[in-house]
Amino acid sequence: MGISRVTHTMLTQRSVDRLQGSLGRLADAQEKLSTGKVLNRPSDSPADTAAAMRLRAGLRQQAQFERNASDGLGWLAQTDSTLQSMTSQLQRAHQLAIAGANTGGLSVAGREAIATELEVLRSSLIATANQTYLDRPVLGGTTAGGVAVNPDGSVAGDSGAVVRTIGEGIKVRVNLDATQVVGPGGQIFTQLAALANAVRAGDTTAIGEGITAVKAGVERVVTAQADAGTRYAQVEKAYQQSTDIEISLRTRLSDIEDADLAEASIEVSTQEVAYQAALASTARVIQPSLLDFLR
Repeated sequence: MGISRVTHTMLTQRSVDRLQGSLGRLADAQEKLSTGKVLNRPSDSPADTAAAMRLRAGLRQQAQFERNASDGLGWLAQTDSTLQSMTSQLQRAHQLAIAGANTGGLSVAGREAIATELEVLRSSLIATANQTYLDRPVLGGTTAGGVAVNPDGSVAGDSGAVVRTIGEGIKVRVNLDATQVVGPGGQIFTQLAALANAVRAGDTTAIGEGITAVKAGVERVVTAQADAGTRYAQVEKAYQQSTDIEISLRTRLSDIEDADLAEASIEVSTQEVAYQAALASTARVIQPSLLDFLR
């Protein structure tokens, strides 16, 4: 059986290697404490790094869903406000039409006042139908133009759908087209103009037709508003779900990447003690000089 010979050089080298290892562990512990992360580079843990990359990709996706949903909520909120205003104005027009039907109790001046207010309401409705969100008319479909309804009451926008992806495989239309709200070719504006003329002329038959038309217009706008409200609720729910998912993903990412600061602080203290001990041991090992061996 051979006898292993341990030279001073071997002993010194081993001591230095252990000293370097202790210093490396101390540096790692200090890095975790200073960065607050246990993953500072892929080599720290390839498996955890891969998991963290997947989680970050999921976070980016959820963030995009949230932005899409937020934009959709903005569209639908503006649409709801527009339709609410249009409903109120049409209800006022309906009241005026009923008052105008009482031709026997109205003077020429009275009929003229009602007719004038109906014309003002028509112009106001056209302006309301052209309300915008981010400089795009909410009832204009996908038109590149700035209005959904022309000044003469004809429809300027198209029936294109503005769609937002608010979840995995979930897309929602966030706009309404003008035809859905005001009728084909801006029907309600034509009817209001005819109603104003009928009131001015005292034509009870035409006024009756106008009352029916305005009532139908109110119902059409209310139906459109209910549709927009249903979509708003859907998008709002998706936004909340996306937010919840994001919180869950961030929690899981934190579990993988973030260091326990109390534990990291203890680890630094432990490694400092170990390093100081290694320094002291190495100092004793390499202290003898060549003269010590020649004596």
